[in-house]
Amino acid sequence: MDKKLKQRDDLSIVIAGEAGQGIETIEIILTKLLKRAGYNVFAAKEYMSRVRGGTNSIGIRISSRPVACFVNRIDIVFPLDKKAIMRLKPRMTEKTIIVGDKKALATDEKIIDIPFLDLAESIGNPIFANIIAVGFAIGLLDIGQDVLLLFLSEYFSKKGKEIIDQNVRAGQIGWDLGQEKQKSLDISFEIKKDISVANEFIINGHQAISLGAIAGGCNFIPSYPMSPSTGVLTFMAQQGENFGIVVEQAEDEISAINMGLGSWYAGGRSMVTTSGGGFALMTEGISLAGCIESPMVIHLAQRPGPATGLPTRTEQGDLELALYAGHGEFPRVIYAPGNIQDAFLCAYKAFELADKYQVPVIILTDQLLLDSYYNISGLPIITEEIKNLIIKTQAGYKRYQITENGISDRGIPGYGEGFVCVDSDEHDEGGYITEDFDTRIAMVDKRLKKGELLKQEILEPEFYGDQDYEKLVVGWGSTNHVILEAMRSKENNGIGYLYFKQIYPLSEKIEEYWKRSKEVIFVENNATGQFEKLIRREFGLSANRHIRKYNGLPFSVEEVFEQL
Repeated sequence: MDKKLKQRDDLSIVIAGEAGQGIETIEIILTKLLKRAGYNVFAAKEYMSRVRGGTNSIGIRISSRPVACFVNRIDIVFPLDKKAIMRLKPRMTEKTIIVGDKKALATDEKIIDIPFLDLAESIGNPIFANIIAVGFAIGLLDIGQDVLLLFLSEYFSKKGKEIIDQNVRAGQIGWDLGQEKQKSLDISFEIKKDISVANEFIINGHQAISLGAIAGGCNFIPSYPMSPSTGVLTFMAQQGENFGIVVEQAEDEISAINMGLGSWYAGGRSMVTTSGGGFALMTEGISLAGCIESPMVIHLAQRPGPATGLPTRTEQGDLELALYAGHGEFPRVIYAPGNIQDAFLCAYKAFELADKYQVPVIILTDQLLLDSYYNISGLPIITEEIKNLIIKTQAGYKRYQITENGISDRGIPGYGEGFVCVDSDEHDEGGYITEDFDTRIAMVDKRLKKGELLKQEILEPEFYGDQDYEKLVVGWGSTNHVILEAMRSKENNGIGYLYFKQIYPLSEKIEEYWKRSKEVIFVENNATGQFEKLIRREFGLSANRHIRKYNGLPFSVEEVFEQL
């Protein structure tokens, strides 16, 4: 092996293998270890829709600065099966270092030959190959063995002394080999440590959405598992006992949305989590929420469609689905967070606005945002107590009483003397079915008034870059970090960037950004430019060109950099 790696301040490591080989375990342990050692870290998954076999990969970036997006470049790769090298070949260069078991890989590529399986079996089980690989990576990066061994002892502390000792031994073997290769091959890094990073959080989008919902008072989550949204359901189930959350795996998405509506009707605070196909089944329930003026929070985790599509990949293809889902005209709010902090904030705000305005609120995410881990200093601090907007009803209570702002006091059954009547047919102020035409007009106008009020609650887009820009880049949701990094890589670039975390309703202030630009570029992970079309429809503002990707993979920094 005659390759040398002199990496400056950013390193890209990829671990690839078949489903079932434990690469996710490597990801969790390695990212937490690197953060504890004081390195900024980002990790993202790329996996096939199968329980066993195929080729899955984990990409981990280590950097002197905070990073939160995907790069195409691979500096070091750990292939755990024969197919991994072939699959990753387009991303590899002559400088890429391959670390693997040459006998198991049966490859002619020049590799650092480490007999992971033989070493693992010498400890007692081939499963320890993963920990040996982790130890090797830590040793190769010249991180102290004390950090590694202490972490492994803590990580496996509930498994008993024998398991702890075996994993510590596996880690030590890997670390020794990594140190040996680091010195003999003259591999060096200039990635700066930041001691404060060790005390930061490392979480993913699933956890951020869930924590935001918990902060918003969520106490019921009825859902049917559907990737890539399932992580929210499982995390909420794990935390259910700690936060008083009832978790129900419904038989289908139709049941889930109606359970959620029933919860709000009875005084609960619920969220459903799903993906595009499941959301399609929920659309009648969303329309029901619009008619009965019920709060509802829906987490829509996008994946490539149509139909089953690519279940484990990423895309921004469901914006228009969220925008138009549900028959009839009624107001809604759509958020699309582009980072971990905003995922938390948007989930919290979703509960606040759903309850205050009695409307459905949709949180749009995707597989990239949800499955990505990176370190953050903290989440937004919520100091306000959750307001109790439920009233104790009096005799003669009218659930849909006409008001100046369109918002009626919301009572619940059994709390007060009033009768709480709701109906999916058009209804009068008391909630009773009516076909009176004047009442119909009054109720439609009442519901739509809330849409105007929601414009006062808009999360404004955030501007980054050169104030004297000529190019204006527009992005939403998970394209945020990759646009930021690509833009900042261009010196004296004259580029401004407008990041949208709220998709609907939109702020009229954005027109000023168009007036100051000579060229507007939309970046979207879809084929048809759905957000670009929405901006044109709402404000008559157009783009000069666009950057789109829709093969199921996220944008890399290199791709966006080259096209800006």
